[in-house]
This record gives sequence, structure tokens and C-alpha cells, in this order.
Amino acid sequence: MAAMPLALGAPSHHGSSSFSSTVSSVRRAVPVPEARRTSSNARHRISTVGCTATATATTTTLSEVDTVGHRAAPRGFNLTSSNIKMKATVTVHMKSFWSGLLEITSLSDKADWLYHWTKDLLVREWLQLELVSELNPEHPISSYAKYSGTGADEEFYTYEATFTVPASFCPIGAVRVVNEHYSEMFLGEVRIFPADQSPLSASATLFHCNSWIHPSHISPDKPRTFFPVTYSYLPSKTPGGMKKLRHSELLDIRGNGTDERKPHDRIYDYDVYNDLGNKRPVLGGEKRPYPRRCRTGRPHYTQGQDTDWETRATDKIYVPRDEAFTEIKEAAFLRELVLSVGHSLCTLKFKDMEDHKSQSFPSLAAIDALYEVDFRNQPSQSQPHTHAEIAGVMIGFVVDELERLLHGAHLPEEICRFLKFETPEIHDKDKFAWFRDEEFARETLAGMNPLSIQLVTELPIVSEVDGPSLITKELIEEQINGVMTAEEAMRRKKLFMLDYHDMFLPFVHKVRMLEDTTLYGSRTLFFLTGDGTLRPIAIELTRPESQDHGRRSSPSPTKDEWRQVFTPGSSVTESWLWQLAKSHVLAHDTGYHQLVSHWLRTHCCVEPYIIAANRQLSRMHPIYQLLHPHFRYTMEINAQARQMLIDAGGIIESAFSPGRYCMELSSVAYDKFWRFDMEALPEDLIRRGMAVRGEDGKLELAIEDYPYANDGLMVWDAIKQWASDYVKYYYPGAKDIIDDHELQGWWTEVRTKGHEDKKDEPWWPVLDSHESLVQVLATIMWVTSAHHAAVNFGQYPLAGYIPNRPTITRKNMPPEMGGPDSKEMRAFLEEPERVLLDTFPSQYQSVIVMLILNLLSSHSSDEEYMGTYQELVWRKQEKIKEAFDRFKSKMVDIAAQIDKANMDPKLKNRNGPGVVCRMCCSGRQMSIPRTRRR
Repeated sequence: MAAMPLALGAPSHHGSSSFSSTVSSVRRAVPVPEARRTSSNARHRISTVGCTATATATTTTLSEVDTVGHRAAPRGFNLTSSNIKMKATVTVHMKSFWSGLLEITSLSDKADWLYHWTKDLLVREWLQLELVSELNPEHPISSYAKYSGTGADEEFYTYEATFTVPASFCPIGAVRVVNEHYSEMFLGEVRIFPADQSPLSASATLFHCNSWIHPSHISPDKPRTFFPVTYSYLPSKTPGGMKKLRHSELLDIRGNGTDERKPHDRIYDYDVYNDLGNKRPVLGGEKRPYPRRCRTGRPHYTQGQDTDWETRATDKIYVPRDEAFTEIKEAAFLRELVLSVGHSLCTLKFKDMEDHKSQSFPSLAAIDALYEVDFRNQPSQSQPHTHAEIAGVMIGFVVDELERLLHGAHLPEEICRFLKFETPEIHDKDKFAWFRDEEFARETLAGMNPLSIQLVTELPIVSEVDGPSLITKELIEEQINGVMTAEEAMRRKKLFMLDYHDMFLPFVHKVRMLEDTTLYGSRTLFFLTGDGTLRPIAIELTRPESQDHGRRSSPSPTKDEWRQVFTPGSSVTESWLWQLAKSHVLAHDTGYHQLVSHWLRTHCCVEPYIIAANRQLSRMHPIYQLLHPHFRYTMEINAQARQMLIDAGGIIESAFSPGRYCMELSSVAYDKFWRFDMEALPEDLIRRGMAVRGEDGKLELAIEDYPYANDGLMVWDAIKQWASDYVKYYYPGAKDIIDDHELQGWWTEVRTKGHEDKKDEPWWPVLDSHESLVQVLATIMWVTSAHHAAVNFGQYPLAGYIPNRPTITRKNMPPEMGGPDSKEMRAFLEEPERVLLDTFPSQYQSVIVMLILNLLSSHSSDEEYMGTYQELVWRKQEKIKEAFDRFKSKMVDIAAQIDKANMDPKLKNRNGPGVVCRMCCSGRQMSIPRTRRR
């Protein structure tokens, strides 16, 4: 899981919105082309360089042509000469001198590398360009580019090349680049123009390459090919001479399905999730259905029963080279990680090295102290160590542990800095919000996981696993004070539920066999009050009947089923038990959020769209150009997740429920619930009973003040209209869609390879009409932008304060452990706060969670927001430019409407004292990025 920003130069929504999306990107920004620096309203037209020989000695001026597939020579081009002198300017970023040097261990090799790096860069001609004619690509014209200085962005060098081309060369269809330098380079942009004109003139042909090119001595097969950014061709409209080159590029990217991938490769292929380590089940296949990931080709284990598992990567996991973070942004990402880790070192104190992971916070005040600037963990008087000794042991241990979790990524000296986490917004605005039922309920509609709440449509509530619920009609009527019957409440759409009963129940006993953790199946029932807010009225926790897992020869039950319904109650005991029950539900909701709402739906399920798009859609294809910005960084983020977040023993398993079974749970969710046709916001709301479609086709919400749905539907409509206008321009009729073999190949591969385990499902859309293509494109754009933003960027503001969103629970409910005379019940009656603190994640788990949520919720300086950046090819086509301007205007209007709603005191789910509405507040950081970071 990258996302497209909604941001707008005007007040953007999401200052405290769930559509927060300033996706922090780990990619280095390339020099901003002139086209991006100009106003999006200004008409910016770039014609191609072309020339046609004439028999007369006259100067002919030809006008630009804006239609796809037909272009003439630019104005003012002298066609009397048989040869034309052309120039090219190239912006290049070289791999960091120091990073390259540090990768070499031998002193002699270092000296050799230093010599060649410097000589190649400043002296030798090493950057070769080939101009390819649209009509005669078999005879390119080549030249070497020479160093000419530093570009506008000082991280880039500028090179220039000169060409002499015949007047019959015709429009430039592509440029091919060969890197003969000693190290890889990042190619920013190439501009080709008549030698007597400016590179910014209308006659220039512009290539936004933004791609790493490896040295020819490492990958000597073929030069890299780039197509102009001003061209957009359906396969059938491609100039005849370019069709072969277009197809050849796609074949190169697909690879042959064999061999281990090298860091410089740009091969896109599929594989199952068999690389999570430590004998975790393979995800993908009939037994555990799952989307496919990018194939790395690493060898499998060859001994024992482990042959299904791919060996773990000792270094970074392979992703195609241009999907990877560039070194500058990657350094910033690691630095951000290191600084957060530095704070973690200051927040943990261990009595000894054996019980560090299970040590609870001594008090709620100790949790608050994590955010206090002057706080320092001091050793207790009972510990015979000096402060320096304690700090040394603590720092050494946490560094070792985090380096293990991060698989050997060394933490520099910055870890010794005494930094503090920023106080999470929820705790900064209202220190007691986490304890109140109103906030517990409100966050189901406007928190970081507003995608699980559902309407109750049947009473009694019945499980597919273990029968009827203990939340009876009588109990419901008692909790709503008899204002109506339970059936009437259901009929009037007053009852809603968070249902993690059937999903979690099969994992309960397996999780309980793990150290220092527990699990239940849970249901939480809410009642919709007259002021439009939800009130929690009952929580049912269930431990199913268990088998003797310790002795397989004894299949008889060792524990009977235990279940109990908890209600807010009026006594002190009932209130504390209710608070404990809420903590268990929150752990379920937070775990489900991270594994399903976030990882599965916006990262894991998106990767097949990206792989298929690169394998089947040319860079010149208009659909590729529409979707590509939404896919930015996703594959690299997913690879990092497999390496340090969702892997065996990684951060998610260590600190989120249900522990080592996290990924299995996401596989179950994919198998039982994921459907592409339900990923669009309207269909998702309808499936959960949160909306119905009226006779006029418009949605009617079950809860009028549902910020995620209110704001999201406005954004969804804007995205869909933009997609509709775009599709209509490039596909005038259904036959154009059906006959587009690249488009059909992409969608077929998404279904049959990327989501192979669901390939035969009847609900997959068929791309045979304008409506079906628009729905597919809008769904993908929605998931990768607004949906991702909603579930990602509110994480630290809401869950950075552990009591508000515990990620795991460690103690069973006291009533489960015996009657009033049991040891656990006596301990609860004597110190209920102590039991609550022992139920929360440990100190160790808490700082790990705070660390990772702080990173996931961070924002980047180079995000592109929906409605703010227009691809150059769109500006060239007047109708597309007009459609984009309408989209931009609509997004600005949506932001204003959201700001207005956030100030409306009648909307209590988004406005009130201390209310944090991650769905819909104003401000830049709540806008919706189209470029994804986390």
C-alpha cells in the first residue's frame, strides 16, 4: 500500500480527515520540468520535431495538430535543407559517490572505482543517445552527450548532444539511451529541439524519463527506450514504424519467468507469498487464497519440508528498478526511522533482559509521560545500576532488537538523541477521550477504520460458526430503555455492529498458545440515537470450545465454550469490565484495520494491477498514463512490508492482534470477503447496509452524519466523472474498448494471474463498454487514493496514544478465569487500573507501535495531489485538458464543502470539543495524495 492527493491550492479537506493523504514518498524529486511550473490553466502545447523534404526552395510553416496520431512539423521549421541540426539536453543524477564507495570493501577496488567514476563523469563521453524516427525506426541517429554543467536542481548534471538529421527523418518517435558510465544513473528528462531554438520552445520534443539506467557493462543487451510525454496512443493508432518498438518494450519488461532477479532488472512477474520466513504458510493457492506479489526468483529451500518456501532476502527484496526508492529519499526515510527509534531508546526501562517484552506500563501517567519533553526513564531505587549503566543496557538491547526486526539495517549515532514522539492529536485535544463511549462509537464512523461498521439486518444475530448470539432482543430493549422493540429498532435502521466474531473465532486457541497474548471472537452492538450519533450498548466476547493442542492423541475438549455479554452498566465493577471489553474490541478492530482495510485492500490487492499494467500496457497507452501516478512507490512499500513489517516475527506479528497468525487472517479475509466489484465506495457501503440506492440512482445513507461516506462519495463522484470524460475521449465506442488488445490483456492478466485464486468468480467486470471500463478505473483510482488515505494517515493521530487504540491484548477477561473468589477476579477488584494496564500492549510493544505508526502517518514533500498536476499529454488534448480542469475545480469545491461541514455544530460526529475527525478537516495534510508513500 502507493495514493493521489486531494489537494488543492485552496483549502483542502483532510486537516483532520480520514482522507488524509500526504503520502510521504521515498522517492527523490526530479527537476521540475517547465511544464509543471506553469499554471495548469495556461495552454501549454508542445509539438514534435519533424521535417519533410520538399522539392522547392521555399520555407513552409505548418501548424500544430492536436489530434492523437497525427502531427505535423512545428511552426517556423525550415524545410529547404536536406539536413537539419538538432540538439538534445539531458538531466542526469548520478548515484551518490559516497554510497557507491561504501558498497566496495577492497581498498584497491575503491581506488579503481574512484578513478573510473571521476573520469567517466567529467572526461569521457559515456552517455549515448539515439533518435528514433516514427516511420523508420530501424535507422536511428546517435550521438554522445557531453557534460555542460549543473542543472536547475543542483542534484542533477546537464548534458548536451548534437545531431545532424536528414529532412526526411520525420517526427521523433522515441529516444534510446545507453549508459557507458561505471555506475548507474538516474535519467531525469530529455529535450530534443532545433539547434537554433530554445529547449523550452514549442518545437521541442520532451521525454520525462525518470528512470534508473544501469551501466552497459552490467546490462549490455539493449539500450533503454523512452517515448515522448506528449504522445498518447491506443495500439491501433500507433504509427506503423513504432508498433514493433512498442511491443518489444513490453516483452522486455515481462521477462521469461526464470532466473533470480538482479537489482538493476526491470522485470515484472508474479509469485505467491512464500517468502515471509520461519515456516509461515504459503499465501496464494487453493488452500490459502491470496493476491500475487512481484516475483524475485530467489531459490527455494532445498532441505526438509521447506521446499515450498523461498529463501529470505539477505539484502533488500527485489522490485523493478524504477519502482524502488531513490537513494536521496531513501536516506530521508531511514533517517526518519532512526530518529523515531532514538526516541524509543529513551522510553523503555527493563529490570532484566528476560521480561522486557512483557513489562507493562506502571500507570496511565507513565504513558502520558512518553510525550513529555522533560521526561527521562530513571532506574528504580531497587535496581543496583547507575543511570549510565541502565541507559547503556537499554540502548544496546533495543538497538539489537530493532536491528533484528529491520533485518540488519544499522542504526547510526542519531539513536542516542533524546527525542520525543509528538503528542497524538486525540490525546492532545482531549486527554480523556479514549475512556468515553461516545468517542469509542464515533471512531467507527470517522476514525482510522470507518470501513467495518455494518447495519444489523437480522434478529436474532446468528453466527455461521457457533449459532445464536447471547445479545438477545430482551437485552437490546433493556439497553435502549424500552423506547422501542428490538425488531422496530432493526426495522428503523437503528442497530449497527462491529462483527469480529466469525473472523477471529478460529484463531482464538492458536493465539492463546502464544506467550503473553490472548484473543476472543467479538461482536459490538451500537444504537443510533436521535442526534445522529452511535451509542455502544453491548459487547459479546467468545472463547470457543477447545481441543487439547498439547496432546494430539486426546481429541476431547479440554475447555468448554465461554462467552459473556458486557454492557455499560451502572456499578463500578460493571464499568471497569466494560472498559476491559472495549479494549479487546479495539485490539480486534485495530488489527483488522492494519491487516485488511489497509494492507490487504490498498497494498496487497493493488500490486497485481501494477504488475499487469507494466506487462501489458505501453507507456504510450492512455490508460497507463492515467493510472501510473496512483501506483507510485506501491511495489517498493510492499516489498519493505514483506521484509520488516508482515514477515515472521516482524513488527506486525510482534505487536498486533492476532500475533503470528496475522497474515493467515488476511488470507481468510481475502478468501471470504474481497471482491473487486465491492471495492468501489458505493458498492462497499451498500454491502455493509450503510447505504441503499434510491430510485433516482443516488445513495441514501443509513447514518446521515457518516463522515467517511459523506466526504468519500463526493470524492468518488469526482473521480468517476474524470474517468468517464477520459474514457469517452480515447474510446468513442464500445468496439474501441473491445478491440484494444493491450487493455484487454491487462485486465485478463489482473484476473487470471494477479488474482488467480479468484479468476473464475462471476463478479469480475467485463471490459466491453464505456460504463464497465469507467467503473474499473474509478475503483482502482479510489482505492489507491482516497481509501488508502482514509485508513493510513490518521493512524498516529488516533492510535499513537495506546489506550485509545490498543493493537493487542494480553490478559483474559477476569470473569473468564473463575468466580468472585478466583485470584484473577480478586486482583481485578483490588486494582482494576492495574489489570487494564496489563491488558494493554507492553511498553516494548507500545513503542514499536508508536514507531511504526509515526512512520506510516508521516507526509512527504514531493506528493502530487489529485486535481493539481496535469500530465503534459493531457494538456495537449484540449478536451482532456478541459475535463481535468473540471475535475480540479470539483476537488476545490469538495474541500470547501468539507471545511464547512467540519464547522457545523449539528454534525456531532465531526464537530465538538476535542473532536478529531480524520475524515474531513481542512489543511494541506488532510488532502488526498494520488502518489502513495506508506
